[in-house]
Amino acid sequence: MAAELDWSSLGFHFRPTNKIVVSYYKEGQWSAPVTTSDFTVALNCFANVFHYGSACFEGLKAFRGKDGKVRLFRPDENAKRLKSSAERLGIGAVPEQMFTQMCLTAVKENIDFLPPYGYNASMYIRPVIIGTTPGIGVSSSAEAMFIVMVAPVGTYSGKKSLTPLTATVARNYDRAAPNGTGRFKVAANYAISLFPYNMAHSQGYGELLFLDPATHTYIDEFGSSNFLAIQGNKYVTPLSDSILPSITNKSLQQVALDLGLTVEKRKIALEEVADFDEINACGTAVVITPIKSIDDKARLEDAAPVKTYNMPSGEEVGKTSKKIYDRIRGIQDGIEEDIHNWCVFLD
Repeated sequence: MAAELDWSSLGFHFRPTNKIVVSYYKEGQWSAPVTTSDFTVALNCFANVFHYGSACFEGLKAFRGKDGKVRLFRPDENAKRLKSSAERLGIGAVPEQMFTQMCLTAVKENIDFLPPYGYNASMYIRPVIIGTTPGIGVSSSAEAMFIVMVAPVGTYSGKKSLTPLTATVARNYDRAAPNGTGRFKVAANYAISLFPYNMAHSQGYGELLFLDPATHTYIDEFGSSNFLAIQGNKYVTPLSDSILPSITNKSLQQVALDLGLTVEKRKIALEEVADFDEINACGTAVVITPIKSIDDKARLEDAAPVKTYNMPSGEEVGKTSKKIYDRIRGIQDGIEEDIHNWCVFLD
């Protein structure tokens, strides 16, 4: 199967692979991980995940470098974030070392599906925790299942890497509540965003920008990833309690500092978009996706925007964004020196 894949046109889709890695949480302990070629999961129909959404997950990548080595990018950060999400849901949290080892095992068991260097492709790793305790009352799940699965992927949008997209603003829809779960990677956050996200896509937009749920005044994040902007020599990204703390954004900020930029994490009024030189969506699946324009609508359902913000970078990725992107991808591909020791190697 892997030998038949066209590495140059993978896109971001499910593809069957060889194995998944599984562990079970019961009586306060995780079982020894096992690998299996059975991708089906048998759960009681009363399992907590079906009724009360007790599910959280992560996304990270493995890369085959120019030097032939296989690197996982910052799995320790994903482990910490998954622990935070699980604790927010009141379900079993996976120890960091166990998380990383299961991710490495999943890559090793599916190594034939890891794209070769040179195709701007990678192996996406999806660790998931789901609550499995049968019940009918509202409660956290005492038992859980942790699964690590992988898939070979190309670009998230399916387009050429760094192809700018159009976006629109979701003024009358929220991704998260002001004091809710927006800063945790729980499945419910994505379920909430699907209706407006699908509407934006049906209107021809590549991205949907959510504003802060309390005032609908400040930028929060895109539907799929964080927001970042370049303004002169500054890297600007929102400061908010209702957005996901992106590991990619965190890494890009450090690279920006390494390149001599100033990093500003602060509230960003939507109107400030007019002052930015470059805007990107950023996250594991994309690293960065340039945004060429943003339509501001009173209501997402409206046909015409109240205002359109066009980026000076236009149909090309911005020069500063490209420098930051190239540095991150260079580290992941073993071309740039990993001065921060972000990568974990597969033996």
